[in-house]
Amino acid sequence: MSAPTIIPSVRALKQFVGKSLGASSWVTVSQEQINAFADATGDHQWIHVDVERARRESPFKGTIAHGYLTLSLAPSLLPEIFRVEGARLGVNYGIEKMRLPAPVPAGARVRVLAELKDVRDMPGGGARATFGLVFEVEGGAKPACVADAIYVYYP
Repeated sequence: MSAPTIIPSVRALKQFVGKSLGASSWVTVSQEQINAFADATGDHQWIHVDVERARRESPFKGTIAHGYLTLSLAPSLLPEIFRVEGARLGVNYGIEKMRLPAPVPAGARVRVLAELKDVRDMPGGGARATFGLVFEVEGGAKPACVADAIYVYYP
């Protein structure tokens, strides 16, 4: 992982459209984290939390992270990739086109790659930015999660 890409202002976002912003560090998704996510969301499906049953019955031969857990890593990992200077506020506007092509096994390491896909002007000098996110599993052939995340930045 290298230093984050610095976007010098909200207005400057448009200069980065179509460019890769970089990749985050690798982080381990532990069984404890999966269990905590299950507790937080109420999703205790055995494929996520029952280690012994998942070893016996799952096509993945073990527990896997919730897809939304994988996606929820974005807010902690994206600051490693880029920073928008001069923004007094940045808010999550939503997710588009999320897909989960491959599982994240408990204990696997993941990272996210980001590309700025689109920027739209907002009233008051703000901007709505769409980032293409690709979550990779270390050693995996396919991404674990692909999504367009939309953030609104206010100067």
